[in-house]
Amino acid sequence: MSRVLMIGAGGVATVCAFKMVQNQDVFSELMIASHHKDKCDKLVKAIHDKGYKMDIKTAEVDADDVEQLKQLIGSYKPELVINLALPYQDLTIMDACLACGVNYLDTANYEPKDEAHFEYSWQWAYRDRFKKAGLTAILGCGFDPGVSQVFTAYAAKHVFDEIIDLDIVDCNAGNHHKAFATNFNPEINIREITQKGLYYENGKWIETDPLAVHKALTYPNIGPRESYLMHHEELESLVINFPTIRRARFWMTFGKQYLTYLDCIQNLGMSRIDEVTYEAPLADGSGKMVKVNIVPLQFLKAVLPNPQDLGENYDGETSIGCRIRGIKDGKEHTYYIYNNCKHQDAYKETGMQGVSYTTGVPAMTGAMMFLKGIWRKPGVYNVEEFDPDPFLKVLGEQGLPWHEIHDGDLEL
Repeated sequence: MSRVLMIGAGGVATVCAFKMVQNQDVFSELMIASHHKDKCDKLVKAIHDKGYKMDIKTAEVDADDVEQLKQLIGSYKPELVINLALPYQDLTIMDACLACGVNYLDTANYEPKDEAHFEYSWQWAYRDRFKKAGLTAILGCGFDPGVSQVFTAYAAKHVFDEIIDLDIVDCNAGNHHKAFATNFNPEINIREITQKGLYYENGKWIETDPLAVHKALTYPNIGPRESYLMHHEELESLVINFPTIRRARFWMTFGKQYLTYLDCIQNLGMSRIDEVTYEAPLADGSGKMVKVNIVPLQFLKAVLPNPQDLGENYDGETSIGCRIRGIKDGKEHTYYIYNNCKHQDAYKETGMQGVSYTTGVPAMTGAMMFLKGIWRKPGVYNVEEFDPDPFLKVLGEQGLPWHEIHDGDLEL
């Protein structure tokens, strides 16, 4: 018997919930909580409409409010909280878990609301407190971060004596048939993409202008796609946990039309995350004007397509993996481990597109690893610090099979 509280009701949470109800031998009791309870109720209805039978509770909670979180967690008494809310809320949820003596898992590291910057230091600072409390916190258990780190750990365990070069490559070759849309929360997505690039080489972190470094890479079943070097959080922990790594980089594909729109958004100031004052009429129809503070990027999020609504007409597939160069028995070898996920397959199963699917399935898998006692030890951990084998076995069984290419051309 296990009782889980999932915070969040977006696309990733939808996939994670579907996967939990498909595995009721592990996930026996579930509550879904969000800032809007009606979204939770809608998700439960979608699950039941697909024929799954499980009594799922729902609740409303402000994940920015530690006291509200403590009240909810204290009343439901879950064994694990799965945080699929916004990265801004990681620390408040971790605080509430500590106060209530509950274990924790998330899919993305903390970043402050007022600064487009993310790193693990804020969450790593909780290590001693979770360890002393006898609680486990699992960080970044999506795909990237998440599976990309498990892939690396698997390569270190089974393929190489030493990993030298690591390139994480993320391609979305799907088409949602919208002029411009983001595949997950627009605010988080645009903040991430417009940051400066960052990669690790010979013990140093090297910064680049946003999307300035790029080249065409060939993805399985997709072909060549222009791929852009970006900063991504999993590199930060991987170079610590695998100290033989000489160079670590992260690459993501973007189409020309997407980048044109993104450039326009930035030039118009719509990617700003600081407040601007705007005078607008009251919504009550009185004609009275009022000055309000708005964050341009949050306003843009309100008018862009909802990532949860992209799945129905989404075709094509994603391809995410690790291209690794290393040493085995004194000889240099290359290794490419990856997963391809078709958007329409994800939609048929869960009503969500492939980007949500490739994050939600690993979140459920990590939670399963914890609840089975396989990934369970007091402290705060990145996923590569656990045994990769049982995770990857379940991942393949749950809809994200992985493939290997030994001694191929890494193109990097």
